[in-house]
Amino acid sequence: MARIAVIEDDLPTSNQLAGWIRAAHPAAQIDQWFGRDEAEAALAREGYDVVVLDIELGRERHAGVALINAINKQGQGTPVLVVSAMPAAIYRSIMKALDAWDYLQKTTFEEADFVETFLEILRVARERGGQRQPRAGAGGELSLDPLWQRTPTWRGERINLPLTAQRILATLYQRRGDVVGYDDLFDVVKSGRNRDNVRKHVSTIRDAFREVDPRFDAIENVPMRGFRWVDRPAAGPRP
Repeated sequence: MARIAVIEDDLPTSNQLAGWIRAAHPAAQIDQWFGRDEAEAALAREGYDVVVLDIELGRERHAGVALINAINKQGQGTPVLVVSAMPAAIYRSIMKALDAWDYLQKTTFEEADFVETFLEILRVARERGGQRQPRAGAGGELSLDPLWQRTPTWRGERINLPLTAQRILATLYQRRGDVVGYDDLFDVVKSGRNRDNVRKHVSTIRDAFREVDPRFDAIENVPMRGFRWVDRPAAGPRP
């Protein structure tokens, strides 16, 4: 039986999230917490499979950040889904840097979006025991979390990517050296399963890598077919 913590100070919102979870997974045991202190005590006491939390709790604007840090210190890898009214353009990358699983901005998503994300988190969390991190490439340059919970790192630097882009990256890297066709990449894209959308995700991946390594060129276009990850010799120190 899955144990879920919903940490949200607004009662109607808390009940709505709990209701969506219960409808999607009737066997789940759901604990609802409304303040930082009680939530932090519960996180230390209980073993949750998934935590859904808001950033702002009562008068504490960043209480959720403190709770994510507390979860990370436990070292159990409990996945966190952040649901907040804070603007996603600013806070998504911050939450990913804190190793939150994903970020949903209130009023911008539907029940189906939340349920799909939640069920994916729960599914992968249940598989964590039998999964291992993919072997790094030449020189250990790229490190991926098989749960897509922690951000990838490239040569020790964090790469901030949305979940779908992380899935595409993992697919390319796991099949490095081979051409990965568009049809295969459609399997890891939640919506917008067309070539233009896949190309946009790949462009996002390249841009994220080049923020920390301007000479990154490990992802090749294969015209009319797809993309290929090619291990490159490690370059010298960046200027």
